[in-house]
Amino acid sequence: MSKKQWQGWGPGERAEQHYLVQPRALAGGGDVRHISEFLRACGWREKSKSGGPLLMESPSRALRVAYDPYVIPGGWTIHGKADALNGEWSAHLGRQTPVEIVAGLTDALTRPRSAHAPNVWAPLQEQHWQTRAEGEHYVATSPDGSASLRYQHGPDGSATWWAGARDTQHNGWTASFTPNTPMQLVQAFATELANPEPVMRPRGRVPSSAQIRTWSVSVTPSQLGAWQQARITAARAATWARNSVHNARPRTKTRPHAPAGGARTRR
Repeated sequence: MSKKQWQGWGPGERAEQHYLVQPRALAGGGDVRHISEFLRACGWREKSKSGGPLLMESPSRALRVAYDPYVIPGGWTIHGKADALNGEWSAHLGRQTPVEIVAGLTDALTRPRSAHAPNVWAPLQEQHWQTRAEGEHYVATSPDGSASLRYQHGPDGSATWWAGARDTQHNGWTASFTPNTPMQLVQAFATELANPEPVMRPRGRVPSSAQIRTWSVSVTPSQLGAWQQARITAARAATWARNSVHNARPRTKTRPHAPAGGARTRR
């Protein structure tokens, strides 16, 4: 891609080679800051120990997002405490789950619940995923067959969601959601899983797979920084807007009733 096709070249900057990768489900893990910096911009606190795995906690302390690459199999754990609508729940996503797909779930943790009933299958069907019943299970498979989402019943009768992607070399990842995982979170995950747009990876971080397609692009550090900052700025703006609406709500506490004739003045 020629220099003229990109805007924002800074003085003295040297373009770096990156690749657009498709399908995104096979693009590899990516940069965890895509998730952690967004959560931090939404008011989440980092609880990570020095040199240890990533741990982020929501302002209410009811939600936690952790990433641990130091254990086997390693990966993401998202945990929610029980509330008035859902029991305690957790989701576990493998280390090679692309951060853009993980972010579908973790970004949704920062947004209020939708008034509409969630439909996990809708974003998959919009992208022409094939759906079929397998006994008591229900499965959706991507058009190229590399990724799938499954709704399944366990031996104890509990219903769980499972997702995964794998290439012909058996490289890939899996994700599982416990029964109480809120459906709007599974839907948000499914939306990014089915997203047909490619994702970007730097040179040397593109998986070796016969099933991916890549396009080489030249990107400057300032461009990468601007794109990352735009995501963070959007998170801060949305958080500020939600907090402003919350703080502007009228108080419901009853004020003391003033006696007829006006308040008395103490002498």
